[in-house]
Amino acid sequence: MWSEALSMLDRAERLQRQFFQHAAVSWEPPVDVTESAEQLRVQVALPGVAADSISVALDPAVLSLSAARPSPCHAETQSIHRIEIPYGRFERQIGLPLGDPYAPLELVEKDLSAGVLTLVFKKKEGA
Repeated sequence: MWSEALSMLDRAERLQRQFFQHAAVSWEPPVDVTESAEQLRVQVALPGVAADSISVALDPAVLSLSAARPSPCHAETQSIHRIEIPYGRFERQIGLPLGDPYAPLELVEKDLSAGVLTLVFKKKEGA
C-alpha cells in the first residue's frame, strides 16, 4: 500500500512538472529504480532513442537524463493518422534513495537494448 501511495505521488509530481514546465521538454520516460546491498539499478524506457544521444549526469542524490526521440514524420506527402508515442526532447530527474547522499555512486554499467536504458551504479563504502 505504501509503495502504491509513493507511486501515485511520483506520477502526480511528473504530471505537475509536465503541465507547469515552460521549457521545450515535451515528455518524461517511465523509470524503474531498484536497489540491492551492492548496487542501485535504474531502468528507463527509451524506445527509438539513440544511445549516443543520451546524456547522463549524477549529482549526490539526483540522476538527470536527457535526449531526444526524433519524429518519424518527415515527408510533406506523408499523412498522419495517429501519433501516440511522444517525440522530441525529454529530460528526467530522478531522486535516488541513498542513506548517505555524500557517499557517491559509481556508474559501472550503461546499456541500451530493446528500448530500455539500464544504468547500474556500484555503492561505495558508507552508502
